[in-house]
Amino acid sequence: MSLQDKVAIVTGAASGIGKDIAREFLANGAKVAIADLNVEAANATAREFDPSGARTMGVAMDVTDEDQVNAGIEAIAARFGSIDVLVSNAGIQIVAPIDEFKYADWKKLLAIHLDGAFLTTQACLKHMYAQGRGGSILYMGSVHSKEASVLKAPYVTAKHGLIGLAKVVAKEGAKHGVRSNVICPGFVRTPLVDKQIPEQAQALGLSEEEVIKKVMLKDTVDGEFTTVNDVARTAVFLAGFPTNALTGQSIVVSHGWYMQ
Repeated sequence: MSLQDKVAIVTGAASGIGKDIAREFLANGAKVAIADLNVEAANATAREFDPSGARTMGVAMDVTDEDQVNAGIEAIAARFGSIDVLVSNAGIQIVAPIDEFKYADWKKLLAIHLDGAFLTTQACLKHMYAQGRGGSILYMGSVHSKEASVLKAPYVTAKHGLIGLAKVVAKEGAKHGVRSNVICPGFVRTPLVDKQIPEQAQALGLSEEEVIKKVMLKDTVDGEFTTVNDVARTAVFLAGFPTNALTGQSIVVSHGWYMQ
């Protein structure tokens, strides 16, 4: 289950979970493309991880822009010679009650999570199929791929949708040796989650400490946040798994918040 010299693309990899996945992949021998909307941050992350530039590269990628996705994937394949792993991680969060949710925000969130997953998958599959040695596609789901929470209608919808996409990719990709799985973290203390704490406190009439204890972590077995490294190590395991025995699955990493 080695990632040695595999070429991995991680979207939204200039910060948060994506950055730690990229770091862990690199530590396990992969060559890693840091794809992000913020190309300066992507390039800075690539230099931080590998000052020589031999095993990393930054790529500008708005995952909702088909032309930019295709151009980015082609540039990565041209630089490293193949595409072996895609981690579709780019995402945002917007919270509001359904009756107040702006349609433009609904469309924006679904576009980044679902359109972005589709476009990057399509571009990578073309290379994985042509190479003839398979590959691995990982989607960054959430416990909200399994459960619902108030104030998160488009997010819950999108994260559920990723499981459906992964199952279809698993069935279509099997004959080509392409596996597809979804990682479903609980709350991970990233800037995305930090932003939610005051927003939910205001919307729910709770203190920020109460949001953490009574909303985010109340159903965990130990009252602990999932860490970015918890997620990154799961990504390494799934990306490097060698057979179709583990495909079309959704793996929950949540300190017991959700138990299948």
